[in-house]
Amino acid sequence: MKVLILIGNVPDTNTKVKFNADRTAFDTAGVQWIINPWDELALTRALEVKEAQAGAIESITVANVGRVETEATLRKALAIGADKAFRIDADPADAYTVAAQLAPHCKEYDIIFAGVEASDYNGNAVGPMLAELLDIPSIAGVSGFNVENGKAVFTREIDGGSQTVTAPVPVMAIVQKGIAKEPRIPAMRGIMMARTKPLQVIPPQAVDARMKYAGFDLPPAKAACKKFTEEQARELIHALRDEAKAL
Repeated sequence: MKVLILIGNVPDTNTKVKFNADRTAFDTAGVQWIINPWDELALTRALEVKEAQAGAIESITVANVGRVETEATLRKALAIGADKAFRIDADPADAYTVAAQLAPHCKEYDIIFAGVEASDYNGNAVGPMLAELLDIPSIAGVSGFNVENGKAVFTREIDGGSQTVTAPVPVMAIVQKGIAKEPRIPAMRGIMMARTKPLQVIPPQAVDARMKYAGFDLPPAKAACKKFTEEQARELIHALRDEAKAL
């Protein structure tokens, strides 16, 4: 099987969010970029299956829609263990743009993994859109993956338990946390090997974005913390009931 994993290039989760002066775009100055956490777990699990079952997975490719600055993130995925990568040289203007740019280059793969969402915009849309454009089935909420008797087997968390699904290929798997325990950390040997692994840059298609961002606002600042002594039980109850509406 040939596996493709969509790699989101997202700000580190410890990044302090800032916007430009007119609040129309995210300020990228000084931002540390990482692999989207759900995508990183999908890559880790695919590598585990490839290493544990000889021949079950022929190759693992990672892909991204973005400009040259995203290549460092793809190189990290290669250092973790992916065999090759490609980048479509386009701005990821919205989820549809990303899916439409990827679609012509995803037809040769048996299993495509996409994180349930990206940790920056939390759209939860690229995977389902890409499956629709490719006209292939998709499975949401995937928390486990294996290959058994040459078939892809997925586990999904459902109300009250879990569900096992055997899917025909090609198939899109929308991954949530739990598919791997911890993301794999690249070793020095992997980092050195990643420098020579193929990373193809593909020219973009003409795709019109379906959505644009009018502006961004930070959440309102939290109110100052109020402290109560043990003699102020009445005031505490009043604050919880009438101000915080917690009672």
